[in-house]
Amino acid sequence: MPQDLRNIAIIAHVDHGKTTLVDALLKQSHVFRANQQVGEFIMDSNPLERERGITILAKNTAITYKGVKINIIDTPGHADFSGEVERVLNMADGCLLVVDAVDGPMPQTRYVLKKALATGLKPVVVINKVDRPSARAKEVVSLVQDLFLELATDAEQLNFPILYASARLGYAVTDLSAEPRDMEPLFEAILHQVPPPSGDGAAPLQLLVTALDYDNHLGQIAIGRISRGSLASGEPVVRINREGQQSPYKVERLYVFQGLERQEVPQAPAGEIVAIAGVEQVSIGDTIASAQYPEALPPIIIDEPTVRITLGVNTSPFAGREGQSSMSRQLYARLVRELQTNVSLRVQQTDSPDEFQVSGRGELHLAILIETMRREGYEFQVSKPEAVLKERAGVILEPYEMLMMDTREDFVGPLTENLAPRLAKMTDMRYDGRGSVHLEFQLPTRGLIGFNSYFLRVTRGNGVMNSQLLDYAPFQGEVRSTRNGALVASETGVAVTYGLNNAQGRGDTFVEPGTPVYEGMIVGLHARDDDLVVNICKEKKQTNTRSSTADIAIRLTPAVVMSLEECLDFINPDEMVEVTPKSLRLRKKVLTSDERHRLNREQARALAGR
Repeated sequence: MPQDLRNIAIIAHVDHGKTTLVDALLKQSHVFRANQQVGEFIMDSNPLERERGITILAKNTAITYKGVKINIIDTPGHADFSGEVERVLNMADGCLLVVDAVDGPMPQTRYVLKKALATGLKPVVVINKVDRPSARAKEVVSLVQDLFLELATDAEQLNFPILYASARLGYAVTDLSAEPRDMEPLFEAILHQVPPPSGDGAAPLQLLVTALDYDNHLGQIAIGRISRGSLASGEPVVRINREGQQSPYKVERLYVFQGLERQEVPQAPAGEIVAIAGVEQVSIGDTIASAQYPEALPPIIIDEPTVRITLGVNTSPFAGREGQSSMSRQLYARLVRELQTNVSLRVQQTDSPDEFQVSGRGELHLAILIETMRREGYEFQVSKPEAVLKERAGVILEPYEMLMMDTREDFVGPLTENLAPRLAKMTDMRYDGRGSVHLEFQLPTRGLIGFNSYFLRVTRGNGVMNSQLLDYAPFQGEVRSTRNGALVASETGVAVTYGLNNAQGRGDTFVEPGTPVYEGMIVGLHARDDDLVVNICKEKKQTNTRSSTADIAIRLTPAVVMSLEECLDFINPDEMVEVTPKSLRLRKKVLTSDERHRLNREQARALAGR
């Protein structure tokens, strides 16, 4: 086995500094030219990642230190993208667990560490952001050690090095009293703690596909680690899918990672992470094996999704105006293509040929898919997210989550009041004596849907919330809606100032003057619990009488503009979000007011007859 190779995954909770740490390692390993401008968040190349400041997709890079090649896998830190972490951990032999020196271990820290230790990875702990004034590095080290004691599967995993770093300033030290210089102590820890990859280099080839890429000239590219044997360009191989079906191919191009580039090589040894062109119709979890001795590796096991939406053809009066791809076959083909790379996603056809059920790890996981499709020119409509239920021994089970919030004492009342009808039970509350409080609740996933936007609005940015999936438990009572009714447009037309001014007397509006609207479109939030039909296209009647206030301009309150996640949080079960490349519109499933009244009467009669 090659002794000059290390494979390491960088794992952490969101915003604890993984990607910034990778930036520092890349810059100090002299991957770039001296005069090359590379900026920050080098690995976050996806536009959505740069906009949101989070890592969404796991990515590979490689650096060389003292003649040893270190393959680095940068992973997402948000719980909704845990599937990305699960699929790449088997490429690594060790992991850098990055923990914020202020926040300490968070829910995703526990999750990713548990997965890493179960996979048998050798850990190196990095306490990051020690340069911050509020850093509490020694206390965080104690919390991390407690976490290892709880999660370790054998005694060896409790023997791990701890480094203190500031990825932003580009240094790491083994002792807080040491003078900070560069990342050399971290490079040394990786070389001494992480073992070289294991595997019989003389045995028949086995490689598990853990990532996919696409090249306009080469077609589909499979990425994975060679578990045993070696691989050469031009070699005949067999692709074995999850069902055990075998298909012969030839390796047309073979690449390894070096810096941010892929470097073509004639041959790669066991333990190396490679990219292969020439193997078509490959999916994540497939095995690429020797043509003479085709043996499959165990497939990647991914935790089940917990939240689902219904995604379908846009049926609004404005359908087809702004999107290039809006037919059901185009939507389904795009969703099926997403399944090849998005391993924690599930897509099912429904009784309707125009609707598909899409399940994922959380609201953000699904929102990223919707936003990506929207930017690609697709037009469709989506329903309110709902929890994925299971049945076991005749009992309906639903996912439960642990909700953790850190905020100011002033907001405890409104938050607990909003969580009560969501079936939340408080399990912990701790004050720090400086005006801040830590709250923990257990609640069903369906009770958590829509809470994030309320939390941000109430705390006005003075708080952080995280959630962690606990387990499935018996289905509890109904989660009561905490939202007021909607202001619904009564006719199709263009919103005008006079009509909007009248509507703002009844609540908050979502559209500006000059915005096209249609009957059944939600144009605002009513101040009361029930829906209200309003005519925002109504203009002021013209008369021959001059008004004494005619010259006074109507001043409107600015429209409330919501993001995609806020739209998904906002809607009720009888409402949908219309998604186009240019617009996000909220609408009722049933557009006409008379039809909605008729359905409501029928539902009331059905309930009364029970």
